[in-house]
Amino acid sequence: MATTNLEATHFVPIEPGQTISTEVDVAELYDVESTDRYTVRATGSMPYAELNSTTLSGKSVAFSSNTLTLDIDGDKAKQIPYAAHKISHKRTELDTSGCSRDRAAALQTALSNCADLANNAASAAQAGHQMQEYFKSTSTSVIRTVAARLKAVADECATTNSGVTESSCEDEYGACQRGVIAYTLPSQNYIAYCDIFYTNLPGLSNRCHGQDRATTVLHEKTHAPAVYSPGTDDYAYGYSASRALSTQQAVNNADTYALYANALYAGC
Repeated sequence: MATTNLEATHFVPIEPGQTISTEVDVAELYDVESTDRYTVRATGSMPYAELNSTTLSGKSVAFSSNTLTLDIDGDKAKQIPYAAHKISHKRTELDTSGCSRDRAAALQTALSNCADLANNAASAAQAGHQMQEYFKSTSTSVIRTVAARLKAVADECATTNSGVTESSCEDEYGACQRGVIAYTLPSQNYIAYCDIFYTNLPGLSNRCHGQDRATTVLHEKTHAPAVYSPGTDDYAYGYSASRALSTQQAVNNADTYALYANALYAGC
């Protein structure tokens, strides 16, 4: 998700006491094609800007919904186009069939830079560098988890034909909406990169906690459970909001890894 150069159309004003409703089709996002009882719960955090501003405050509002119990008819669920069925490519390659030459080259460079950043960050984590600042702990278990996840990301970014994720220039699921840089379908280990990934981001940023293509790739790779299980969540975006997380949340927050890798590269 983009965190800078935002426009008013990227925001939804919410007045005190106001309710905003949206619909989520569970059968589109998750494999519920077996008749069963499922539980559904939404957790995470939302960055926000003050009213009449398009600059994120650096803070976020945590949310955690009630738990719904759903009795789902698998036969009816099969009638809903499930995201995984839209993905016809192998999940173990870089698919540039829908890319222009420039975008294919940009994505390949981003993957290579991701490998370098993640390798460097894995080594730094093993040595305990800045672990307290970003992950709120210098314990052996946290260091081990962070370093292992970053090393797994480095290995995945270093290959374009023998990995466990598919990276695509095409938005096969149609999720590249306003302000979305890229998205991951963890159930399929599928990553799509949206238009603003190419048009709005530099290849590498030496600005502390700046967004770029390389750290965006790193962020998305941490979401994929086939790279390192469990995959990360999006508890917070940006440095200030990520610093407010608990240790457990930070270790499982995708943007914390991207911020950490950037900080080491930029010398923050």
